[in-house]
Amino acid sequence: MEKINIAIFVSGSGSNCENLIKYFEPSSRYCCALVVSNKPEAYALTRAERLGVPTAVAPKPQLNDASFMISLLQQYDIQFIVLAGFLPLIPNFLIDAFPRRIINIHPALLPKYGGKGMWGHHVHEAVKAAGEEETGMTVHWVTPVCDSGEMIAQYKVALSPTDTVEDIAEKEHQLEMQYFPKVVEQVLNETFPIS
Repeated sequence: MEKINIAIFVSGSGSNCENLIKYFEPSSRYCCALVVSNKPEAYALTRAERLGVPTAVAPKPQLNDASFMISLLQQYDIQFIVLAGFLPLIPNFLIDAFPRRIINIHPALLPKYGGKGMWGHHVHEAVKAAGEEETGMTVHWVTPVCDSGEMIAQYKVALSPTDTVEDIAEKEHQLEMQYFPKVVEQVLNETFPIS
């Protein structure tokens, strides 16, 4: 059976990244073959290295360099890209090179609280400030416009008026831990059907 190599793009601590690597570790079909970060100090790189997954750093100049990025992804025979807390916009040449093969997780119920500047605690602070009764996670296809791609899945959790920004973040994070790997697997199964 053909092995499908996945690259995970991350900017931060990498809890979703580690969760994905561990989820797919036993799989004979899908392999987290590379972790890419735009930040050399991202803890996600340490997590990946501990789990034996190759890593690469691609700051903005490299990320936007088509020959660098395409060559890097070809080197590891990458067929699918998962953004797991990756902050920079994905350049158009990568979207063209991986049509409907790049997905992103967003820590809110899009289309609310998406777009430029809406990441991490900024999202949860906005949810709290608006007095929302629920929050959640969205998995969507990546397009040239930030957070605007077609939705693949959403999961919701109820909020109470006493929830702090930290409580909101934790509730949403639990959804990511529970559901994100399953959604990724479902998308991979649909993208690469067994003939």
